[in-house]
Amino acid sequence: MSGAASTRDKAARLPEGDVVAVLLEQHARIRELFAEVTSAEGDRKRQAFDELRALLVVHETAEEMVVRPVARDTAGRNEVEARNHEEWEATKALAGLEKTDITSAEFDDRLRKLEKAVEAHARHEEREEFPTLRAGRSDSELRHMGTMVRAAAKVAPTHPHPGAAGSPLAQWSVGPLASLADRAKDAIRAAKNQP
Repeated sequence: MSGAASTRDKAARLPEGDVVAVLLEQHARIRELFAEVTSAEGDRKRQAFDELRALLVVHETAEEMVVRPVARDTAGRNEVEARNHEEWEATKALAGLEKTDITSAEFDDRLRKLEKAVEAHARHEEREEFPTLRAGRSDSELRHMGTMVRAAAKVAPTHPHPGAAGSPLAQWSVGPLASLADRAKDAIRAAKNQP
């Protein structure tokens, strides 16, 4: 699969604000963050993991809320169910990883497994789901979806919630409440770490 720079190059060739461009930019950042967490130590590793965790959750929530309902029409039900199942599996793995000591070998092993699963998932989206979105919707509709993905990302949870993962309906009903709780937890944690 392509690296972050290649993914960003693909995004740059699409119209500004296009939903696929927005999602490819997020894929590029996720790839960078996996590399950062893998190579970092101490506080920097924690910071990179926290950013990765939040971006993964926000990205998948936005996809499930905005992209999957449209992809059901453009890519088909089987494709959507496969991507949602992968996201549910990744969310469960991320929830377990979040509870693992970041300095442990177990954390590093779980991180490698999660990265492999996320890479495979992104590859499926980029090769199978995204092209059908581009072919099945107008440029205006794709830009509108891009706006919706960015808006959903602003109100999405920042911690994994396996009970809502993989279900657009659950994301719409549980997601906003989980987001409030997550963002409060993040703010309190950040305040505790301030000098």
